[in-house]
Amino acid sequence: MVTSKCEVADPDWNPGALGWTVDWQRHWVGLGALLAGGAGLDEIVPGVTHRGDDIGRWLTRQVRDWTHLNPEQQHRLGETGMKPAVRAQKTSARSVPKTGATKGSDPFTRGIMALQQYIQREEKTVVGRAHVEELPDGTTVRLGVWLSNQKSRRHRLSEQQLTALANLGYHWAE
Repeated sequence: MVTSKCEVADPDWNPGALGWTVDWQRHWVGLGALLAGGAGLDEIVPGVTHRGDDIGRWLTRQVRDWTHLNPEQQHRLGETGMKPAVRAQKTSARSVPKTGATKGSDPFTRGIMALQQYIQREEKTVVGRAHVEELPDGTTVRLGVWLSNQKSRRHRLSEQQLTALANLGYHWAE
């Protein structure tokens, strides 16, 4: 078998055959050079370059997009000590518990409590759409948005909910 000079210098001289791009290969070689030069993975942050390539930014992308890498890329990066990023699972706002919100922990009741507090303090019922009200237990209610939603969904509110809003000065005709 004939070995070319490129194969001697870099056994991965043909990255296409290995399942990644020349760009990935160039960054991989840059990472190797930085590590061989004594840099630690935690030191290779965005902005750290090798021959003009931002190896730190590339490394951040590899960690973030770990599942998109092929098994050989994952293996090689893993051998350097890299691990995939642990992503926090997104939770809906409705599933996030409100600390201290015991009595009236449902969204409508919190909205009513916030509206009562606002009216008592401001002595008016007009609430700006961007207004956020903080309840005594530390929970926040986007009161202006909440009121807008109640108005647009009034046909779905129960009689009890409509009465609670009417008692605070909100009478919306169907």
